Amino acid sequence: MIDIVPRTAIIIGASSGIGEALARRLAAEGWRLGLMARRLDRLNALAAEMNAVAAPIDLDDAAAARQALAALLDRLGGAGLVVLSAGTGHLNPALDWAPERETIAVNALGFAAVAQVAMTHFLARGSGHLVGISSVAKLRGSGGAPAYAASKAFVSTYLDGLRDLAKRRGLPIAVTEIAPGFVDTAMMKADRPFWVATPAKAAAQIHAAIRRRARHAYVTRRWGLIGFLLRRLPAPG
Repeated sequence: MIDIVPRTAIIIGASSGIGEALARRLAAEGWRLGLMARRLDRLNALAAEMNAVAAPIDLDDAAAARQALAALLDRLGGAGLVVLSAGTGHLNPALDWAPERETIAVNALGFAAVAQVAMTHFLARGSGHLVGISSVAKLRGSGGAPAYAASKAFVSTYLDGLRDLAKRRGLPIAVTEIAPGFVDTAMMKADRPFWVATPAKAAAQIHAAIRRRARHAYVTRRWGLIGFLLRRLPAPG
């Protein structure tokens, strides 16, 4: 299939942080981009700068998010790469329900909703590349942010399932899970963060993982050591 689709990418969560930094890298390489986020004012400014297409999306409304992604795929004539970088998280040791609900709705239900749309598109085309952002937090339950850690474990396992589905179908569809540690964005709420990466550095390593069609990648790479240790510690509690 010879067309522009393999060099067309959609980034959900492109208005700031890792999503914006990755969009800038792909735009510099000449990719045709569809940018999606809730903050349409910021998104429109970035799209104009990158000659990209902007479309609003809110993962807190899974049904509407599915429709929004499907509409953008149709508008672009398809895409060869979809990056799911949107998410939310709260420190919530008090277990207030509103932040727990929002985290689960966006990071689990919303994520699965748009991942399913993207994967169905790739299965119909017979190829493609899906990238999802989980977190090192997926490896261990957290009393400070229980819903966030659980939601990122969901993201990781869901992506594993989609990768297995592509393998069972015998199709060249790559599914890449990115597990960042601390990145200097609005999402970083830790009291004493360490090994903090800039969004640009994180995007550079994500870009490298996309190019090699990696299944899993820690960002930055040194967080792989933390991952190794966390997997071997007793469960909390």
